[in-house]
Amino acid sequence: MSTLSYLLQTSVPLLWLVIAVVGATIRTRHSPSREAKLATWQRWWATAALGCGSLWMTISFLTIPDVMATAIGFNRSPFLFEIAFANLGLAAMAFRAASPKASARERITVGLGAGMFLWGAVIGHLYQWFANGDHAAGNTGGVLIYDLLIPAVMIGLAVASRRREGQVDGGAAREVRVDGQPATSGLGTAAGYVKA
Repeated sequence: MSTLSYLLQTSVPLLWLVIAVVGATIRTRHSPSREAKLATWQRWWATAALGCGSLWMTISFLTIPDVMATAIGFNRSPFLFEIAFANLGLAAMAFRAASPKASARERITVGLGAGMFLWGAVIGHLYQWFANGDHAAGNTGGVLIYDLLIPAVMIGLAVASRRREGQVDGGAAREVRVDGQPATSGLGTAAGYVKA
């Protein structure tokens, strides 16, 4: 494989990162606030980077498993089918995290879930690289950057959003009332006080 061909193949996963960054950058040019900008970045990262990237992996592993196995440097096995559906699960979580109704806590959870799978994949790729000399385009390079950054950035953006929420209201508890009475039902707090 030529160097140019290798670079092109190993860079394919990075396309989703580029789409997320470019989309969020364009969309936030005229954001009214830092909170709005942060929310837009979270939705773009969840949708394009994690959601579309994972959906692309699902479709690829289901429709062209031989190509994907060769790209990774593995033999075809039932493992490829399992990877397809693991990625489908990541895509479903990502699209939920992209919802404007998703909380920062929910996005942190999605980022952690994605991290468990993708960071585990990084360990597997590195092991195959160093233990077995697997230098295939789908085992080294772009996939390592993708698998490391997707969850890390998602978690980082959600943590920043959660901190901003605390700064906006000063982190103080506030009383929530329903029909003039403290609302305790369903809020998980005593006496109707919630931490915003």
